[in-house]
Amino acid sequence: MTEETTLTGQAPPPVRDWSTPDLDGTDFDPCLAGLMREGPLTRIRLPFGEGWAWLATRYDDVKLITNDPRFSRAEVTHRQVTRMAPNFAPRPGSLAWADQPDHNRLRKPVAGAFTVSAMKRLRPRAQEILDELMDGVVRDGPPAELIERVLEPFPLSVVSEVMGVPAADRAQVHAWTREIISTNGVEAAGRAKEGLYGWITATIRARAARPCRETPVCPATTGPGPGEDVYSMLGAAVARGDVREEEAVGLAGPLQIGGEAVTHNCGQMLYLMLTRPELIERMRARPEARGPVLDELLRWIPHRSSVGLSRIALADVEIAGHRIAAGDPVYVSYLAANRDPAVFPDPDRIDPDREPNPHLAFGNGPHFCTGTLLARLQTELLVDTLLERLPGLRLAVPPERVAWRHRTMIRGPRTLPVTWSG
Repeated sequence: MTEETTLTGQAPPPVRDWSTPDLDGTDFDPCLAGLMREGPLTRIRLPFGEGWAWLATRYDDVKLITNDPRFSRAEVTHRQVTRMAPNFAPRPGSLAWADQPDHNRLRKPVAGAFTVSAMKRLRPRAQEILDELMDGVVRDGPPAELIERVLEPFPLSVVSEVMGVPAADRAQVHAWTREIISTNGVEAAGRAKEGLYGWITATIRARAARPCRETPVCPATTGPGPGEDVYSMLGAAVARGDVREEEAVGLAGPLQIGGEAVTHNCGQMLYLMLTRPELIERMRARPEARGPVLDELLRWIPHRSSVGLSRIALADVEIAGHRIAAGDPVYVSYLAANRDPAVFPDPDRIDPDREPNPHLAFGNGPHFCTGTLLARLQTELLVDTLLERLPGLRLAVPPERVAWRHRTMIRGPRTLPVTWSG
């Protein structure tokens, strides 16, 4: 990765250290904003790993890199690329680190659990879960802590429905998940991961030994039908030899933990609605047009600290006047792409009427989020139900007293105390 091999006729961008400080509220990361001003392709060094990496921030470049087989996720597993996380131990079978054709092979066994029709079947059961939580909130009366009472338990429970976690095991699985996504420390999260992945291994092994027969789902059935939950699908795939057991476990883990994004993204979106009266009034006045507002909030909120997962260039590729050399690590920023003024005029403004809105909040290319439809379903249900069940919903404390998550890759409020006209 010498400067001579990475450049095509212009000076190399300087390597910028990105310490990714804890940020409260929904402000855009000032370091990322500075990198965007420096150019569409810059170089960064993150707190852990080795060396530096390219960073693409322009919308078109981000789409190119994330959809181009010349940039490999699998290659990263053999390297100590500069990164945010202190530990790097990718599991076999993880979709996040798979290239084609392995990516499609691994994704195929679980794809049926996340289709449009599967979400239609799930919707009544998800609403039932949410209504039970809201009944408790309404019964107890204001004020209420929304993260603890609704935004955390709802996605955990819905994901367990999709995954096929037995009722008797859900309390333990949810406890492990909460510990993994908390900010309590590496050791506690490590113990929780060991417990959760041990349980996942045993569950998939049992489902592989006794795979459910594929049974048509009755139209009146809510939630996954027989054999249609993720663990049954993975057990059957292992039994058929389509995936290895360790691959099935690596697939299931991130899906089981995946409710975290819904909790914190919805937390940010609700915080914005509760601190910008024009947004919540718009949502109340035009319930039939909430979808575009949710899309604009998804585009605008800072989903994460810093960047996600890197890729390795498998060949020389020229982007924005620079040659990314074979072997160079590359990051993309979906947050930056969602603020590209060439695609989103006045990008720092929340515009509920923005049209078109081709945001990349759920990623792009082969690694487009598997659970996108599930996340949208939960987000819509949460917003609709909260506005319906809690009239006059508002923050119970001044905005500056809302506590935010620190030492974490996923940004969001740690608490969201609210009150309403009870």
